[in-house]
Amino acid sequence: MKIAVQKIDGGKAGEIELNDAVFGVEPRADILHRVVTWQLEKRRATARPTRERSDVARTGKKFGRQKGSGGARHGDRGAPIFIGGGKAHGARKRDFDPSLNKKIRSLGLRMALSSKAKDGLVVVDSLELKDPKTKALKGQFDKAGYNGKVLFIDGDAVNDSFRLAAGNLPGINVMPAMGANVYDILKHDTLVLTKDAVEKLEARFNG
Repeated sequence: MKIAVQKIDGGKAGEIELNDAVFGVEPRADILHRVVTWQLEKRRATARPTRERSDVARTGKKFGRQKGSGGARHGDRGAPIFIGGGKAHGARKRDFDPSLNKKIRSLGLRMALSSKAKDGLVVVDSLELKDPKTKALKGQFDKAGYNGKVLFIDGDAVNDSFRLAAGNLPGINVMPAMGANVYDILKHDTLVLTKDAVEKLEARFNG
């Protein structure tokens, strides 16, 4: 598949041939759902547990007389009603560490890239700026017609001047090619790849 390459301000910069094995896969909702769910679960931290009666270090010996105290006949300091006792029906520890086959993960990413290739993919020559200022960058975006949420993916490392300038604009996110993932690609309206990022992504699946 051939796609036009443009400059960051929207000017023409030739064409590029995209690998159909990476950018021409027919998307499937079930695969994308599985990968997105897996990614979001992996981002969750361990749910912290509370200590219940069996977890607290309190005496289990009967600490009062059976009769004559005028109070209840308690036999365990670890009961929830005492200070330092275990919590009744406390939160349990939960680890969010699901597993997903590598082939499914790879397929999901290729499907996400392919869905953007059909609608919402832009390839630029580079993210280098002559004037690394936010105001100048916004003017270039308006000229190129970038609207809504836009994700820029560069090669091995993101150009620092571009990242700092774009960081002040709402809805703009920047990441390197090795950090590309299904969730971030799908939640943005437009995906902008540099020519270097295209090469890195194609090599990632061919290697």
